[in-house]
Amino acid sequence: MVKILENFISNDWLICDRSHELPQLAEQFYLELTQFSHWQTPPKIILAEREPVRFLAGFIAACAANCPIFLCNPNWVKQEWQQVFDLVQPDIIWGMEERGEGEREMGGWGEKRWGDRGMERKKNSFLSNSPTLPLFHSPHIMIPTGGSSGKIKFAVHTWETLTASVRGFTEYFQLQKVNSVCVLPLYHVSGLMQFVRCFTTGGTLTILPFKELKSGQLPDIEASEFFISLVPTQLQHLLQNSDLTAWLSQFQTVLLGGAPAWDELLEKARYYQINLALTYGMTETASQIATLKPDDFLNGKVNCGQILPHAKVIICNDQGEVLNTHQIGNITIQTESLALGYYPLKITLGERGSSNYNHNLSSPFLSFNTDDLGVLDQEGYLNIVGRKSDKIITGGENVFPAEIESAIRATAMVIDVCVVGVSHQYWGQAITAIYIPKHSNISAVEIQNSLQDKLSKFKLPKYWIPAQSLPRNSQGKINRQQLQQIAAELLQISEK
Repeated sequence: MVKILENFISNDWLICDRSHELPQLAEQFYLELTQFSHWQTPPKIILAEREPVRFLAGFIAACAANCPIFLCNPNWVKQEWQQVFDLVQPDIIWGMEERGEGEREMGGWGEKRWGDRGMERKKNSFLSNSPTLPLFHSPHIMIPTGGSSGKIKFAVHTWETLTASVRGFTEYFQLQKVNSVCVLPLYHVSGLMQFVRCFTTGGTLTILPFKELKSGQLPDIEASEFFISLVPTQLQHLLQNSDLTAWLSQFQTVLLGGAPAWDELLEKARYYQINLALTYGMTETASQIATLKPDDFLNGKVNCGQILPHAKVIICNDQGEVLNTHQIGNITIQTESLALGYYPLKITLGERGSSNYNHNLSSPFLSFNTDDLGVLDQEGYLNIVGRKSDKIITGGENVFPAEIESAIRATAMVIDVCVVGVSHQYWGQAITAIYIPKHSNISAVEIQNSLQDKLSKFKLPKYWIPAQSLPRNSQGKINRQQLQQIAAELLQISEK
């Protein structure tokens, strides 16, 4: 890592505001960390820098200094920050001193300044609170996940797991170098991996806040030579502007992931000849392990594509038996890019600290049991059916929200929708749709009637709740638990 820092940090590979400051800032961060070189264990760093150049400088320096680093969302609220501090017990915090008023939301941590960016902490205090994680040849990189469910976890990655993902990506797309326009947060795996791909392949990274992009501030690049990664809600915004749609259609590839996309959105993207690549992956796998190539998308395919070379997907039943093609089952992933587990790792090597990991399948890598249900066809294309935890059992029938949500969006009567199951005395769970109507005069009855020949009767929502907005995180993932609770409370009140 030190060699990478020395040889590449000064190259003109980054395009964004203040990009010229990156070498100096990275050196400054790195020199701060050398003050800990005589200690037995490196300090644990929370990285919550809002400004992209400072974030990248801190990330590169921490990796070069072999320090465990926790990537954090600067916009977390007090409750979320309290979770993080209780879990991590950090030694250095980069970024929070810039929050000003927000420092009081940090559960006391933000109110305490540790000298020059945290260097004042006493040596004996640090040693008494040494990191849980053992350090090997590569620093541990903790990437947050699970925030949409209310409980933040950190997947533990290394430089090796992240670059394994890059190798699979470049081989799959037959690339020597990757150029990318990043409009996603760098603390999230979807943003971080764009940096890692460009940084390690000698490509160009352009960082552009999505708000600026929506306002029409386009970077001065040759889009045909670039990738861009979006979540469905971002794609929806861009396709509402003819100039941005024309710009998007010039890209070599538009990666789309983070949340399920709906049919109307995909049809619109195909109409405008957007080189869309639907992806499937997660924080634990360092981004995508399956991707639908643009040619397949433009030719009418709608699935997650084929498996990238660095990964393997196995479809199993509940007993762990491998299923044949075209059989729906639990998705299990084996990949070189798999995280070591969740922080804190267990001390015993090979124990990933989670029931999601197992050793049962014959592979040099551990297997990760996802919450997703899917099916592989004879050509190796992966189709996602839904999440097991989202499954609604109503009247003895198994229903997956994704199918119903897709049908509702296809009516073109809603802006957004989420389908959840609410406890019901007779049905077990009642299918409930929380939706944002496209126009105020659109009624639930109209939407329901338009679904009569699209969904089986037992799949039709029994309750409809109009809303002004739906809680989504920065990647477009919806907080179903929160909506389920809101729906249950509203329906309980309405029945009184």
